[in-house]
Amino acid sequence: MASPMKNLLTDPARYLQAFRLFLAKSTEHQSMQEFVERQLPAVIDSIGNGKSTINILSIGGGSGEIDLLIISKVQARYPGVTINNEVVEPSADQISKYKERVAKTSNLENVKFTWHEETAYEFESRMNAEKKPKKWDFIHMIQMLYYVKDIPATVRYFHSLLETQAKLLIILVSGTSGWETLWKKYGSSFPLGDLCCYVSSADMKKILDSVGLKYQLHDVPSHMDITSCFIEGDKDGELLLDFLTETYKFSKTAPPELKRQVMEELRKPQCSEERDGKVVFNNNLGVLVVEP
Repeated sequence: MASPMKNLLTDPARYLQAFRLFLAKSTEHQSMQEFVERQLPAVIDSIGNGKSTINILSIGGGSGEIDLLIISKVQARYPGVTINNEVVEPSADQISKYKERVAKTSNLENVKFTWHEETAYEFESRMNAEKKPKKWDFIHMIQMLYYVKDIPATVRYFHSLLETQAKLLIILVSGTSGWETLWKKYGSSFPLGDLCCYVSSADMKKILDSVGLKYQLHDVPSHMDITSCFIEGDKDGELLLDFLTETYKFSKTAPPELKRQVMEELRKPQCSEERDGKVVFNNNLGVLVVEP
């Protein structure tokens, strides 16, 4: 009998709902903000040397929250320089949120935004068809490599677009996170289809090593409150479970034994810790800064 489980991405509206709840329940963006505040200035220190325009490419820019932080750091390092910020993002809903955010943000006079409603692969195909590859001073791929078909090829392609002083920034879940434990053990039971795959910063390290690229790896602590997942029938809990397993209505469609094992796994110390009566999931991030 075919499994009734299907991938969360088959319902984009529910995926976005789950993703936004994940951001609300986790320190994901706060942890990224901290990295941008503390570590990014050193990363971008020489990307714009001698340039009147800095070209930034955001792959999977989402609703722009982290993108705008990154831009503010580039502006601080290179005051008055024109910034050309191009965003590749397949979700029309996220792009409209991004545009709203830009409209409400001051000090963007010298920044030109272009949005492309497409996937990384569609962008690559379009660029290849145009046969005039543009070079970039900074490219970032934040939490999006799970959704490409061929990760090494995608990384190689975008790396090939770097200028001589440029940097490629990749953020993924860390090899030390609860995601790693959960997905290495149960990923094969989740309905991924060809819509997504699991990859952590530990896997990315191996990929970069195998193609001989130089990089630095930073581990960034982050956590998520998943207490509601253990309350039967809790709407938020069900949505978070969907997000954790990439499965549409996991609580309702997973075979009982798989659900039992996953719920048990989520409570184990490799995934989570109990803190003040809450179950706190290890959402650590791995940030890779790749040299040109």
